[in-house]
Amino acid sequence: MNPLTAIDFYKADHRRQYPEGTEYVYSNFTPRSSRLAKVLDGFDDRVVFVGLQGYINRVLIDQWKREFFDKPKAEVVAKYKRRMDTSLGEGAIPVDHIEELHDLGFLPLKIKALPEGSRVNIRVPMFTVINTMTQFYWLTNYIETSISAEIWKPCTTATIAYEYKRLLTEYALKTGAPLDLVPIQAHDFSFRGMSGAEDAAQAGIGHLTSFAGTDSVSAIDYAEDYYGSNDVIGVSVPATEHSVMCMGTKDDEIETFRRLINELYPSGIVSIVSDTWDFWKVITEFAVTLKEDILKRTPNAIGLAKTVFRPDSGDPVKIICGDDNAPAGSPENKGAVQCLWETFGGTETEQGYKLLNERVGLIYGDSITLERAKAILEGLERKGFASTNIVFGVGSYTYQFMTRDTFGFAIKATWGQVNGEGRDIFKDPKTDDGQKRSAAGLLRIEKTENGYELFDRQTEETELGGELKTVFEDGKLVLATTFDEIRERLELNN
Repeated sequence: MNPLTAIDFYKADHRRQYPEGTEYVYSNFTPRSSRLAKVLDGFDDRVVFVGLQGYINRVLIDQWKREFFDKPKAEVVAKYKRRMDTSLGEGAIPVDHIEELHDLGFLPLKIKALPEGSRVNIRVPMFTVINTMTQFYWLTNYIETSISAEIWKPCTTATIAYEYKRLLTEYALKTGAPLDLVPIQAHDFSFRGMSGAEDAAQAGIGHLTSFAGTDSVSAIDYAEDYYGSNDVIGVSVPATEHSVMCMGTKDDEIETFRRLINELYPSGIVSIVSDTWDFWKVITEFAVTLKEDILKRTPNAIGLAKTVFRPDSGDPVKIICGDDNAPAGSPENKGAVQCLWETFGGTETEQGYKLLNERVGLIYGDSITLERAKAILEGLERKGFASTNIVFGVGSYTYQFMTRDTFGFAIKATWGQVNGEGRDIFKDPKTDDGQKRSAAGLLRIEKTENGYELFDRQTEETELGGELKTVFEDGKLVLATTFDEIRERLELNN
């Protein structure tokens, strides 16, 4: 991707549309509304901030250097001119400012941001952007399209992941389930349903701010490469898919289970898709036949030796918790967790809820949403089972079923300078309900008992205070954070 053309076409000539004498443009990135967000009751209108440092390193530094500054000026300018000429008309966009930027050799921008991992109140900016050299006033909002497209998604997935963690923690406390299982109780299954590999990686770090379980390998790489960590960022387990089970043939399905449990994975966790043909036969017949094999598996270095059954179709609430309309006493009526309990037993929590034998478990990953996850947890509670008897595979049905409008993310200019005179600017459409009304002027963010609070119309002196800190300036990352620190901030609910 050429970052010079990672724009909407209308950005190309804003340089000439600004008033003559424009010197600075100052903009901010803000979540403006949760009206369209699919969240749980009790959501406190705070959005998790993450993804800026990844964008700075990958795009503003690496991509601009590789695809623009390190290439011959004549080549990149000619390519840019051709794109503008063929699409907007010959000579429609002058290229002298592009040549001047290439000669400079870096992006003359300053970004000030709140700490990543912060939970930010709706209508409070997460970061601001301003040009550092007067002749490049056009650059601040030139990169708006790219910033917006790259950062709204990880912030949104991180916020929804936080909602999953809030839900799972609530039911773990309610049913006495081990809290140390919650970070692996939601597992990222979304990669194949996302809009490309980079989207999956960026969205995946949002999930990883609250959870460690993921099947998106590239999300772990993204977090390590662009943030760094001294800890394990993500974990997973060996697992089958339907092609594996089908290749073993329907008649020999139990032998596929036996080989997986005894030969390939005699210790640790193995997850086996179990509804390729008849899930209820697997859970009530195969599980009984293989009981001793399952129980004698050897714990690995961290004490795990669990066989996880994975249903992958049907109504997840009924599959896990049982169907009251099914014949009384049938597996369908009992549900998967009750069937496993009858075969393997387990223990009880201090609150009196059943925990399956540590050698068996369940994971469900088909079209899980917050609402379905809550319904399953409610169903387990009604049946007397602790919440951690189930792991949720959270896929693209959650992490792709969202847009920039989920939390109303937008970048808007609120201040500028023309011929040495500062101007507080804002938008307030008469035809809008107030959601699109922007702040005005230079901005300061303070931390209060109500969370982060915005103070606008600041002077150049007061804008220097507050919680916004310079993280990028003149082509360099000047204040870095690690992924460990992001998780710690979020855990502290800052």
